[in-house]
Amino acid sequence: MVFIYFLIGIFAASALLLILMMQGFRNTKKPHTKTPDEFGLPFNEIRIPTRNNRNLYAWWIPAETECSDTPPTLILVHGWNRNVERMMAYIKMLQPKGYNLLAFDSRNHGNSDSDSFSSMIKFAEDIQASVDYLEHHPCVNHEKLGVIGLSIGGAASIYAAALDKRIKKVITVGAFARPDDVMALQFTKRHIPYIPFVWILFKYVEFRIGAKFDEIAPVNNINKSEAEFLLVHGTEDKTVPYEQAEKLIAAANPDKAELFTLPGRGHSDCHKHPGFWEKLEEFLG
Repeated sequence: MVFIYFLIGIFAASALLLILMMQGFRNTKKPHTKTPDEFGLPFNEIRIPTRNNRNLYAWWIPAETECSDTPPTLILVHGWNRNVERMMAYIKMLQPKGYNLLAFDSRNHGNSDSDSFSSMIKFAEDIQASVDYLEHHPCVNHEKLGVIGLSIGGAASIYAAALDKRIKKVITVGAFARPDDVMALQFTKRHIPYIPFVWILFKYVEFRIGAKFDEIAPVNNINKSEAEFLLVHGTEDKTVPYEQAEKLIAAANPDKAELFTLPGRGHSDCHKHPGFWEKLEEFLG
């Protein structure tokens, strides 16, 4: 009888740990506190329909020459637990340079609709929904359509570009090669053993999102895209280690991808590196 109680206790403790592990990856909706208007930039608040009958909250920030010569258009994608405000540094720098910008809150983030859960796949679906929205916009040159994504937003941009040929250029900042690599790293830091806890969680996540990690991993999709890629990564990134960028560039078509290494930079400060904006402009042409 004591042994049975012991097994029940182990099972209950394991179940509780798995629940806590899942809760640790849930995002919290945080609305923005600033808008482009505070920096004297014109913008419109819009709603974009996406999967599951949900809508995305977004900003349309037109270039000053919006419809005169159909300038390049960039979709800006924030990272996990962030919102459109995370892209403000990019908005302030790129709109005056002559780019149309579309920044959105992914589902379960910011002011966009809630959904059952968030994932890299859903970020990618929201990117494609934004491309669909721009498809009929009179001021968008569809041969000059790009995406800038941060962290999971960058990883999702790679996956979206593999699925959608309308995306011509992709800039990622701190993107991962495999989502399970980054998740496993967080559990390793917490001294949670891979077998059985992390393995069970990964199988549950694959079941929940309806796809294997191997199928959606950016490292297995970057060479399927016709887009051009600029992969930006800091060598001191503790959230998504620099090795993830090395895996991505090794898997990419060498004629269509470039790795821009930023010595000493972490996960959220790459845009402060000297020469960062000049490199983005050079890539965007």
